[in-house]
Amino acid sequence: MASILTIAEVAERTGLTAHTLRYYERAGLIAPVARAPGGQRRYAASDMEWIGFLLRLRETQMPIGQMQVFARLRSEGNTTAPERRELLEHHLAQVLATITAMQQAAQALQAKIAHYRDLEASLRHTPSSPRQGSTHVPRNQSPLSPGPRQAARNRRPRR
Repeated sequence: MASILTIAEVAERTGLTAHTLRYYERAGLIAPVARAPGGQRRYAASDMEWIGFLLRLRETQMPIGQMQVFARLRSEGNTTAPERRELLEHHLAQVLATITAMQQAAQALQAKIAHYRDLEASLRHTPSSPRQGSTHVPRNQSPLSPGPRQAARNRRPRR
């Protein structure tokens, strides 16, 4: 990796837009980035490592406000290590709780899918009979439109 990257190169490597990178800098998530003589941002390897960590936090659904607190504490130096660790431990607990909830939801979905597969299999093995609660509607006819006999009655002039 080149030691100095432009904002376009960082955007390409991270998947973030240049707009988002500028926003992260304004919001205090990224320390002010070094500039070229013409004012263009120049990102160092250390900036890329930090952006990579921010992306991990974002993937775990950490709210931006918490990310800002973490970034501020980081900028204050090693004396804030206990606070940063506590913030990450609290967030990790939330992430693990979400994972557990999602695993339970996935298991419920798997059980429901298995139920419907079993139901479909049993329907294939039973004699042909109308499905319970369903009525046959000819193709090209809406279940709400009148049938052919009703339509013919509707066309007859009333006497």
